[in-house]
Formats: sequence, structure tokens, C-alpha cells
Amino acid sequence: MTNLIDHLRANLRAAGIPATEDDFAGIIEKGFLSRVADVERMIASLPSDDLPDYLDAGSLPIPVETPRWGVSTQTPRWGVSSQTQTPRRGVSSQTQTPHRGVSTIVDIADQIRARAVSPVEVTERALARIAERSPQFNAFQLVLAEQAMADAHAAEVAIAAGAYLGPLHGVPVAVKDLLDLAGTPTTAGSKILAASIASQDATGVARLRQAGAVIVGKTRMSEFAYSPGSNNAHYGPTANPHNMERDSGGSSSGSAVAVADGLVFAALGSDTGGSIRIPAAQCGIVGLKPTHGRVSLAGAVTLSWSLDHLGPLTRSVADAAIMLEAIAGSDPRDGRTLRPTPAFRASGFDGSARGLRVGLLGDDGTGKPLADAETLAAVKRGAEALRAAGADLVEIDIPEIAMLQVINPVILAIEAAAFHMPNLRTRIDDYGEFMRQRILAAFVYGPTTFVAAQQARTALRRRMAAIFERIDILALPSVPHLAPPLGVPTPTTFTGPFNCLGWPAISIPAGSSADGLPLALQLVARPWEEPALLRAAFAATAPLC
Repeated sequence: MTNLIDHLRANLRAAGIPATEDDFAGIIEKGFLSRVADVERMIASLPSDDLPDYLDAGSLPIPVETPRWGVSTQTPRWGVSSQTQTPRRGVSSQTQTPHRGVSTIVDIADQIRARAVSPVEVTERALARIAERSPQFNAFQLVLAEQAMADAHAAEVAIAAGAYLGPLHGVPVAVKDLLDLAGTPTTAGSKILAASIASQDATGVARLRQAGAVIVGKTRMSEFAYSPGSNNAHYGPTANPHNMERDSGGSSSGSAVAVADGLVFAALGSDTGGSIRIPAAQCGIVGLKPTHGRVSLAGAVTLSWSLDHLGPLTRSVADAAIMLEAIAGSDPRDGRTLRPTPAFRASGFDGSARGLRVGLLGDDGTGKPLADAETLAAVKRGAEALRAAGADLVEIDIPEIAMLQVINPVILAIEAAAFHMPNLRTRIDDYGEFMRQRILAAFVYGPTTFVAAQQARTALRRRMAAIFERIDILALPSVPHLAPPLGVPTPTTFTGPFNCLGWPAISIPAGSSADGLPLALQLVARPWEEPALLRAAFAATAPLC
């Protein structure tokens, strides 16, 4: 460890970054250098003559126009009919949240379209609930009550005139505070950007507005999204609505809590190592990370250019499909979205998983139990639910996951360090301790590590693609244990690998522990096969919630 610290100290000095001895002590104490040797060993075990991932088109996701096993696309425009929005086995979608009085987007959209309730009424109720409940959890960074009411009135007028835009029209939603919203600060959970006022909407925000959604505010997050917990030195942690002494997960903590507690019907989050799926799992809701390149990140504060994803947090799988269709698509502002990709088409959710080959993860390459006993039992129940819904279920060992667990944080750290270099040189004291020390630890890596990690990424992507020739969906834990104490991060053990690959993954509720904390199941599909992923998630959710 002494040699690593000496190396880190020299690299930071060469970069002109004024780290302190207290920072070096904190880096050691927090274990931010604990996997450096693992990185070196793993890279040495893989081919060193492969093209780096960013140059190897053969290892990148290949768009396909339709899923291989024929998911129907003869569905309503936003993917779900009012007859199929609740699970067939008698389980209400409202059981996915601890507060039974809230409804899904599908529910409220039917009422708004029929003019049984107005967007103004719905928004007024949302704002009242935010005022009452959000301070308890610390869920919102900024509430935009005046603008939200103006948008709700506009939606009401448009709908009355017959200009109904679809299921998000007049529905209150929130966005994570790393997305630009014109005329408001984009803090990204930081002190450094606290006075940064956006000049235009992020593309994801703009597309929600185009769909008629009413954006009521911006949600809390960990500093610069660089923690899988809600810990934030500047704005405080965000409590879990199931137990106020437990953490809500991160970094999209406020978005998850706002949805889980019924403050809004849906929210946008970002996911670089699990920051949508982890808070979804810990709060008992649905969190979808689409394929990398499916959704624009223009106007979002970067954590890692090649690992960041934007996606929805919702109270049902059907709602996730609605949100995804609204925000998906290529964007000239974001070159990551410009490869030819098929338009998103939600599948018809009828509760069937017939024709799907589902792999239940056994060994992840560590030889250790994947998760605690209650989580493992929940994952097994989810897999069996898919079998009961018609899927073919097989147990499968994937040692490559342990390798991806090592590679994702390395790429993340080096890209994040590059993004933060200017502020580390001039405003290092404006970072909170956790964020500052974690980003400083990235400078331990040498000048060739990034390319070597990208070569490893190529090899692992090809191996995983071969494995997914045998299965269509992978079932595994979202998180390895129940929600930890407030402010304590959750490991990215089973989420980070699929950021490294850029493949679509979803966390869905899988019941509750003996202590009443949420359990979750994660499902993963091939790139661009979100319809199949959502179809499987819907089939698995019905008997679990």
C-alpha cells in the first residue's frame, strides 16, 4: 500500500492537484485502492492485442429491428392497453410502493384522457404531497411549483381542445439534478455547480415536455453521481421511505424516493454503475437502464462518457415502457446516439414469457454466494415465475461477471478524473470528502491502464455475447443485500458489469424481507432488445409484488 500511495502522490503532483495527507489517509481508510492489484491481474489474464473497445466495431452492440423470438409489436403506441396494465394474477400495481393511495402512469393517464380528473388537480395533489413528505426524506433539490402549475393548466386546455399527446400528458414527473432544465441551477449534487444556470433543457427533459409531462422539480443525488449511496456532504442523505434509518441507494436517490413515496408518477435518473437500478431496488420500484446510445445524455453532467445511461424510475414495468418511448431516440447533440438504432417499440404485456430462454446466474466467477439468503430466495422466485409464465429456465455460471466487476470501476474512475481535472486543480476544497478522495484515487493508474482496460472490455463483451447466444434474458440480483444504514453506499456488484457492456437491464420489485425492506430482481437482455426485457420484467413482476 505504501508504494501505491507514493505512486498516487507523484501522479497527483505531476497533474498539479494539491491533495493533502489527510486525503491519502482517507483514500486508504475507505478502500479506494483495494482493487488495484485485481485490475492488474485481470488485465494480464486477457488478450493484449485486441482492439480497444472504442475502436472495435465487431464487439459493439449490433442493432436489430425486431427481437429474434418474435415479440409482438401490434400494440398501442405507448405499449400497454388499459386491459393489461395490472398483473393478471390479481396483484395490484399499487403494491410496488409502501403508499397504497398512489397510482401508475397508466392509471392516471386513463383518467386524464377521459377528463375524469384534470392535470391541474393531479399536479396540485403532487405539489401538496411534496411539501408534506419530501422534507422528511430530503428527496428534492428544487421544486418548481409555479412552472408546474402553468404547465398543468396548459395541458388541461390542450386536452380539452382535443390535442391529447399521450399517456404522459398532464402527469407530474421529476428529473435528477444533473439534467439541465432551462433557467434553473444544475448542481449535480455539488457545491461547485451550485450557481450553474442552464440555458436550455437537456434532451431528456425536452422530450418529456414534448410528451406533455409536467416537471415538478429536480431531485437529490450523491455528489456528481459518484456514489451508489445517497451520501452527500453538501445536501445530506436521502432516507428510504420503507425505513427512515435505511439508505435509499444512489446516485439517483431522490428520484427513486419521489416515485416510491408517491410524490410523482415517474422520474428520470442516470446510471453509470447502477445509479438507477440500485435506488430502485432499495426503494421497491422499477428502474430501467436502457442500451447505451438508446437515450440522449445531452445536457446531463458527465460522470463517465462511455458508461453513463439515462433512464426511468417508475412504479410499474408498463410505466417504464411509457417513459422510455418518450425519451428514446437519436439526438444530434449526443454523438453516442447517432449509430443506426431501431425505434423503441414496447411489447404487448400479457404476462407471458413464452419462448424466452432465461438464465439464472449461479457462479459469477468469485466462488462466493451472490447475495444474502433473502435476496437469493427472491431472485429464485422471480426466475421460477418466468418459468411459470412459459420461459425456459436454465442455471448458468458466468465467471466473466467478476471480471466486468473489476473493469467497470477502472474505466469510470479514469474518465471521471479526466472530466474533473480542471476543478481538482483549482477548487479541490469545494468537493466533499467522499467525492474528493474517490476521484483522487483514480490517479493511481498509469498511462497505459485505460487502453488496457478497453482491450479487456472488448474481450469480455465478445465472451458475454457468446453466452447470450444460449439465453435471451439473464436473471440475477440487483443488489447483494438489503438497504444499508442511511448514507452508506450499496455495492455495484451486479449492476456495474452491464454499464461496462452497455446492455439493457432492469430492476423490478421482488417482495419484501422479514423486516419489511424491499427485495429486487435484475433482468438483463441483449443490446437493443428492451421490448424483450420489458416483456420478461412484466411477466416476473406479477406474482412477485
